[in-house]
Amino acid sequence: MPETDATVAAAAARDLRGAFLAAVDHVAAVVARDDVAAGWDTPSALPDWSVGGLVAHLASQPVIAVDLLRAEPWPEAIALDEHYARSAWVRAGLDDDVNVSIRAGGDAQATAGRNAVLARVSEARAVLPELLAAQPADRAVLIPWAGWALRRDDFLTGRMMEVVVHGEDVAASLGFDSPHLPDEVLAPVLALLTRLAVRKHGQGAVVSALSRAERAPRTISAF
Repeated sequence: MPETDATVAAAAARDLRGAFLAAVDHVAAVVARDDVAAGWDTPSALPDWSVGGLVAHLASQPVIAVDLLRAEPWPEAIALDEHYARSAWVRAGLDDDVNVSIRAGGDAQATAGRNAVLARVSEARAVLPELLAAQPADRAVLIPWAGWALRRDDFLTGRMMEVVVHGEDVAASLGFDSPHLPDEVLAPVLALLTRLAVRKHGQGAVVSALSRAERAPRTISAF
């Protein structure tokens, strides 16, 4: 059956390779700020994170993407929402090993300083267009620390979620407005966070929080 315009448009909408490049540009814009460099060693808005450690964690997302997309494809993948249902850090407390390890990784990368962290983002951005162009939609990307794989756009959505959330964390830490995100980045991230919030809090809580201030619950945080 020949493809209709709607079919082609729907396929294009699901292709997040261009959106991911926009997300990496967002990372670079945040990391390059003068106030980020000036506040590198100060506490962030997140408990037990320095600004530098938090920014280094944000900046690691495109680097991780390059490393994992260069690896061999995996034979099978799980659904994105199942990935978060299985991930230990989602349910872990602040002082649990998995979250301590994540913070330690950010702190270790931050010791190189802001300019080195920004350079790694720039290096990843330079190779990503060609690397992403070679990634088919059914490509399963292994996440080695998890032990399972995600399909290409699910993997990219997960990385973009980290970019969007931690970009706002950095902005809140230093008191600036995060750079505007294009819809192609924000829409899949908000869709993911909404689904995870519904799973955690229930449909009614999320709908009420979004539509009825008088009966909104205290939180509908996805994590």
